[in-house]
Amino acid sequence: MAITVESQKRPEGSKPRALRRSGLIPANLYGHKGTESISLTIDAKTVERLLKRVSVNNTLIELNVTDVPWRGKTLLRELQIHPAKGTPYHLSFFAVAGHGDTTVEVRLRFVGNAVGVKQEGGVLDTVITELQVTCAPENIPDVIEIDVSNLQIGDSLSISDIPFPEGVTPLAESERVVVSVLPPQISAEDAGTEAETAS
Repeated sequence: MAITVESQKRPEGSKPRALRRSGLIPANLYGHKGTESISLTIDAKTVERLLKRVSVNNTLIELNVTDVPWRGKTLLRELQIHPAKGTPYHLSFFAVAGHGDTTVEVRLRFVGNAVGVKQEGGVLDTVITELQVTCAPENIPDVIEIDVSNLQIGDSLSISDIPFPEGVTPLAESERVVVSVLPPQISAEDAGTEAETAS
């Protein structure tokens, strides 16, 4: 899913605070020419719409710098939020073309109803909900689905058990546990009742 965003080169000598007051958010583009970067501005309303649709380090963004001119696929590498206002403060984009595989964060979605939960009263414990992977920019998955239907109490799935899309390689260790089914949780009151019954 690629999203197009229009931006402009930031005027030399402009102050970030003044730009924000005029409805513009400062940004930077890296990676389009080696270590060179471009200072940009993006309309605040455009940024607001963008952040509702993308995730940092995950979604391909077609960035169009209208007055350089430059256009290409990027990732939103960093998003700074104003600590008091909670509004976007600064964005950093990274041009992915020509850089080979890139590292991204992908959300995990757990599907199905585990046997150990449905029939045995266990608790599904999702240890990891996001995972770093490497892949070509055009192969970045929006989400990776993990079927937990067959998990019983005491069962778990590790990185090595997940069927990743072709060309997508996880960076975590293969034996790292992603999800498991824990035994039923016993409250202190229930535990006391059981102890009295046993005695």
